[in-house]
Order: sequence, then structure tokens, then C-alpha cells
Amino acid sequence: MDENPRINYSGLIINTFGWIKGKGYQHLTHIALAFEVDVILVLDEERLYIELVRDMPGFIKVVLLPKRRGVVQRSNKFKLEGREARIREFFYGSPRNVLHPHTCLVRFSDIKVYRILAPPIPNALMSLDTQKTDFKPKLEGVTPGLNMMHHVLALSFSTTVEEDVVRNSVAGFVCVTNVDTSQQMLTLLSPQPKPLPETIYLMSDVQFIDNNA
Repeated sequence: MDENPRINYSGLIINTFGWIKGKGYQHLTHIALAFEVDVILVLDEERLYIELVRDMPGFIKVVLLPKRRGVVQRSNKFKLEGREARIREFFYGSPRNVLHPHTCLVRFSDIKVYRILAPPIPNALMSLDTQKTDFKPKLEGVTPGLNMMHHVLALSFSTTVEEDVVRNSVAGFVCVTNVDTSQQMLTLLSPQPKPLPETIYLMSDVQFIDNNA
């Protein structure tokens, strides 16, 4: 926004997720404060509206809007199936644009795997400065093994942990389709053939079972 006057004048819209209870609610309040939003639009969730009015500082306007007639809430099953379909499309494409991913064998010793540890969600009433300094995500090293089976890994543009791995973009994604503990090898489903970038692999909680493997 500092570099683009048009965006700076127009602002931005944050499309949040549907997890609004417990830690989900804490995430929503953290997002609102971290981005210093001006307005929060709540769609047909009166309880959420009341909680946000109670917890948000006075400079944030909270507005309750009715949902349109015929709109229904998506089930968890529908959401999971949609996520799996998007992952499959990333690797195999669509009927109109078929892709042919590659299988890559990688030694345990050749890759550096980390997991991003989410910080404790700060109280909504804490100052922004406190939130930004005391609640930064951290990296935890992951020992390659059966614990990585079916997990999706992000290939960071970072090559060392001295870089800001959490904020750096990722080059793409791979999926662990097999773990050979005796040979200390991982089998990765990858959009491109070897050699893969010599970079940091970030292990996510998302799993994808490749039925074509």
C-alpha cells in the first residue's frame, strides 16, 4: 500500500474463514487488529456480531448483514472434498488442462524440513506492538520419517533459517507418497522433475492421498 497509491486509496478487503468459535474467534480478532481494519462485516451471525462489538476497539465499526435468500452453510465434508480437489488439480490438472507430475526420490539427509509453530493467539485487548513482538511464529525442525506420510510440503524460497522463512514466498508444493525408513528415502509427488530446489521444506498439516501413486 505504501508503494501503490491506487491501492492505498482504495484499501483492501480481507475474506476471512468460517471458523468463528474458540481459537477461530481469536484468529479473527487477531487479524482485525494486525491489519488495523476499519469495518468488520458479519454475515448472519448475531452471536459473533455481539462478541465483536464487545471485544473490538472503538475505531473498528462492526456491521451485521443478513445473508441472501437461498444461501446455505457448507458442511465440513464439502470443504474437505473441495480442498482435496484443488490439491489434485495442482498436481494433475483438469480435464481441459491435463498435467503430468513427476515422482522424485529424495534422501532424508538431503533436505531440511521444518514445521511452522503457530504462536499463542494474543488477547484482543493487547496492544498491536505487544502482539507483533511477542507472538511471532517459530520454526521447529522435523526429522524425516513415517510422520511425513501423505503430508503436503511447501518449498520455501529461503535456503537457511536465518532468513525470514515464515514471511517468504514459496516456490511450490510437493506431497510425500512413500517413506522408506530402511533406505532413508522419501518419494515425493512433484510438478517438476528432479533436481528439486535446494531449499527449506515446510511441512503442513494438510494431507493428500494420491490414488494414482
